[in-house]
Amino acid sequence: MTDPFSENLVHFARYLRAKGLDVVPQSGTDLLEAALLVGLASRDDVCAAFRATVVTRPEQIPVFDEAFELFFGRGWRTPPVRIPDQSQQTSVQVPVLADPDDDDEALASSESPEQLGASHGERLATRDFAALTADEAAEVRRLIARMVWQPADAFSRRWRPDPTGRRPDMRRTLRNSVGPNAELMQLAFRTRKPRRRPLIILADVSGSMEKYAEMLLYFAHAAPARVGRVETFVFSTRLTRITHELRRRDAAAALRLVSHAVHDWSGGTRIGEALEAFNRDWSRRVGRGGPIGIIISDGWDRGDPALLRREMARFSRSVHRTVWLNPLAGRQGYSPETRGLKAALPYIDDFLPVAHLADLRAVVGLLESMPKAPGISPREALAS
Repeated sequence: MTDPFSENLVHFARYLRAKGLDVVPQSGTDLLEAALLVGLASRDDVCAAFRATVVTRPEQIPVFDEAFELFFGRGWRTPPVRIPDQSQQTSVQVPVLADPDDDDEALASSESPEQLGASHGERLATRDFAALTADEAAEVRRLIARMVWQPADAFSRRWRPDPTGRRPDMRRTLRNSVGPNAELMQLAFRTRKPRRRPLIILADVSGSMEKYAEMLLYFAHAAPARVGRVETFVFSTRLTRITHELRRRDAAAALRLVSHAVHDWSGGTRIGEALEAFNRDWSRRVGRGGPIGIIISDGWDRGDPALLRREMARFSRSVHRTVWLNPLAGRQGYSPETRGLKAALPYIDDFLPVAHLADLRAVVGLLESMPKAPGISPREALAS
């Protein structure tokens, strides 16, 4: 529809998104459907319908009420108006922006009309994290928090009864042989229990990674809700465990705790020493269950390449699969020529870019397709 009321709802939804509400392109259509359901006879009814459509948290109510008053408060007209059906092209009197002069600046800060719709999400998914505006960064953080994914299950060492299993369960078979059906012994079977494979994340927060670290830590914050057990560390000149800080429900509050806990933020990079600290102090404590090891770094390293090579070999032996995420890897003409990456590459199973949201979705796709074979990494399987 191209009538003034529909256009006004588009501006209203865009304004709400600029104010921080969880409004998506589909919200404009949802607002119009809500208005069609309740009618425009009562301003309070329309306000309640719109609030129920776009408000998701109590703290958003004052922001919504202010925006509704700005757009529809003094501009509401009586008698009641009728919204035309999509098949009609009649001209009607509709509520309009209450005071256009007051909100020109607010609307100027919101997104342009051509960004509305699915194409906006597609463009945002390919925007480099380092080039995002404040509003775009907030939208990307919301999209990361809403990503729906479930990593592939692994096989546990524990067993469970399964009529279709391939391994006989002799204990259950003998136990069932006592009773009225003992004359006809039925062979019981079992199979391994599925479980979620844990993650170990080591993220570089040195100066060269500063523009990407925040978004990648938001991804690490969202991971436990999908995976279950996640251990997260950050490193620059030394290794810091931030698993406890990322357990806070609110992502922004969790990252504030991380900023207080990490004392070498935006410092130099010593990947080999960080891996040595992990292998010495944490590998046996958090490495049970065949985890997937994810290292996030651009590979710029000031340490000893021989140390990095030795510790990468130890790290790769303690995890099921080693994934290295590099924000520079997706750039045209990129080649891993740094001393650190050359030392680490022989022990990496997957080397992926991670510069924008589409790259994170590719990482999720990789985690969802991990093989279930227990205790054998792809590198070991190829070697055998």
